[in-house]
Amino acid sequence: MKAHDGMYIGGEWRPAAGRDRIEVLNPADEQILGGVPAGTAEDIDAAVRAARAAFPGWAATPPAERAGRIAALRDVLIARKGEFAELITAELGSPRGFSEMVHVGAPIAVASSFAELGVGHAFEERIGNSTVLLEPVGVVGAITPWNYPLHQIVAKVAPALAAGCTVVLKPAEDTPLTAQLFAEAVDEAGLPAGVFNLVTGTGPVAGQALAAHPGVDLVSFTGSTAVGRLVGATAGAAIKRVALELGGKSANVILPGADLAKAVATGVGHVMNNSGQSCNALTRMLVHRDQYEEAVALAAAAVAGYPVGDPGDSATRLGPVINAKQRDRVRAYITRGIEEGARLVAGGPEAPHEQGYFVAPTVFADVTPEMTIAQEEIFGPVLAILPYEDEEEALRIANGTVYGLGGAVWAADEETAVAFARRMDTGQVDINGGRFNPLAPFGGYKQSGVGRELGPHGLAEYLQTKSLQF
Repeated sequence: MKAHDGMYIGGEWRPAAGRDRIEVLNPADEQILGGVPAGTAEDIDAAVRAARAAFPGWAATPPAERAGRIAALRDVLIARKGEFAELITAELGSPRGFSEMVHVGAPIAVASSFAELGVGHAFEERIGNSTVLLEPVGVVGAITPWNYPLHQIVAKVAPALAAGCTVVLKPAEDTPLTAQLFAEAVDEAGLPAGVFNLVTGTGPVAGQALAAHPGVDLVSFTGSTAVGRLVGATAGAAIKRVALELGGKSANVILPGADLAKAVATGVGHVMNNSGQSCNALTRMLVHRDQYEEAVALAAAAVAGYPVGDPGDSATRLGPVINAKQRDRVRAYITRGIEEGARLVAGGPEAPHEQGYFVAPTVFADVTPEMTIAQEEIFGPVLAILPYEDEEEALRIANGTVYGLGGAVWAADEETAVAFARRMDTGQVDINGGRFNPLAPFGGYKQSGVGRELGPHGLAEYLQTKSLQF
């Protein structure tokens, strides 16, 4: 697509207030894809004003009609699926098949779910002598990350619109072209002017201005825990609602009696997908000591099935990470793992390609819980395998980080796996390879965030409660 030179505000593309630009690079070849305006506080103010002006009319629109608009947007996403997939492959470096199946397929499913929920949700209920109303919060400031550029937009915008809120979106500066293409889809779907607005820019300027703006009623942010603290503090100073989906260090616990080969292969894939750039990636694999070396060998063999290369090549399963800074960060963690005594089983810090921001798929064994690679979020294709003696130790290790976003449990039977999962301090747990569910709430415990996305719980984030007594 050709990048837009302005901001999408009030139903039209408007010139940016400033002259600064953000260059967008292809992480596979380091070539410039295009550029977008670096938004200012003035741009944010214009977008918030447009959203505030549109809010009364959109909030008063019947829920079924709002749901119909979301369905129309979903249909545009379907019609332009190939275009989105091609752009995400170029902008993010995701292998083309993964782009189409996950980066575009998941948002389509999420949009469909909110089109249905918007019709069936009970926005009013009777409790005793009271009528309880669920009303839209107001104007939402949505700040989204680069790792799932379309999914994270849809996961915020669709429920906000279904609830009757209006939105100002500030996407990540590494993947703004996907956000611009989404704005085109919004326009094509015929949403009323001002209901959705887009301002591209950097976090410290446009993101900070959006979080601090007095006309924003709720800030929904997805990104690192460090930046989440800043967003939360800014929103908290104004006593405004905040939803934070932050980092993770998810444990994949394989209990004795589980299908070891399947558990290991699935776990490795979970880490390697999207080049490890998933907040809920199962980056810690916990295996009973009796099966430990077998699991390590299986993991090494599985990683060999993830060739690194051009994301446009159908044979590629692992593309680059997003930028040079992230590449260097991940490689530094790999070096740190070696220095702290972990056993390198596959991969390593050496660059697999001279050009592009590539990192070799890496597996560590003999990892102990206190090691840096077992505690900190790496956000790259790096797996740490830890041994345990019994279930109690496995639980202590699984719960032994500041995070609590995702997790997985494998066992010989569902009952055993569920019993263990109930004791994990995390917001979502896959049981014996449980599949993605767009209606299930997603969010974290501890420093992995506040609030939930997806399904009815995700819709509830954008509603506030009023009680009428009779």
